Amino acid sequence: MDSNKKVFITGANKGIGFATTKLFAEKGYQVWMGVRNMERGAKAHQLLKEQNLDVHLVQIDISNDESVAEAANYLGQHIKQLDILINNAGLAQDLSVSPSEESLSAIKKQYEVNTFGPVRVTQALLPLLKKAPKASIIMLSSIVGSLTLSSDESIIYGQVNFAGYSSSKTALNALIVAFAKELKPYGIPVIAIEPGHIKTDLNGNTGTETPASAAKLIAKYALSGDISNTGKFFGPNGILPW
Repeated sequence: MDSNKKVFITGANKGIGFATTKLFAEKGYQVWMGVRNMERGAKAHQLLKEQNLDVHLVQIDISNDESVAEAANYLGQHIKQLDILINNAGLAQDLSVSPSEESLSAIKKQYEVNTFGPVRVTQALLPLLKKAPKASIIMLSSIVGSLTLSSDESIIYGQVNFAGYSSSKTALNALIVAFAKELKPYGIPVIAIEPGHIKTDLNGNTGTETPASAAKLIAKYALSGDISNTGKFFGPNGILPW
């Protein structure tokens, strides 16, 4: 793999983000690890550096305009182009709270991370992505963001009811379609990924699959280079309905 190719991953110090960082670095990519907490990020970074992997730390809080701008500026000073952007970082508040009891502040906080965060990062890094000969953008969504599946009470996704989290991912899906339309003429696919029920802190490690399996799915679509995938929603078993 061309060692000059660059990948930026948000939420890269743990879970799916860490597994994806490791996978791309093992494939020979130079991976820039976007982390909010530099102390925790440094520990994750060190683990990968000990394996002689080409990984670098970037401090970024995707819910903060200034932090995202600073991270983009930092990247621009160190790389000439960005080949792959993986908007992985996400947030779920207390999923046991009913919609009528979930505070507006909790809902807004999830939107800042899950919806507006990927928009901030994508807009800020788009100039670097456009400089790559064949870039791609992956957005980590969720199957509970699918209106089709969430409204089908005969399946498990229609039985859960997460107001803030689910709707923040639904909104993200709509924005993915919008970015896909804009960037298709540039040959940059923008793809939504539902990673599966993965063991992460987000779900209290109750998932049935590993972060490594999610990383393989992300890599599959990030590396496909197939522009016909743009604006679509994929899970482990193929395409999903919006």
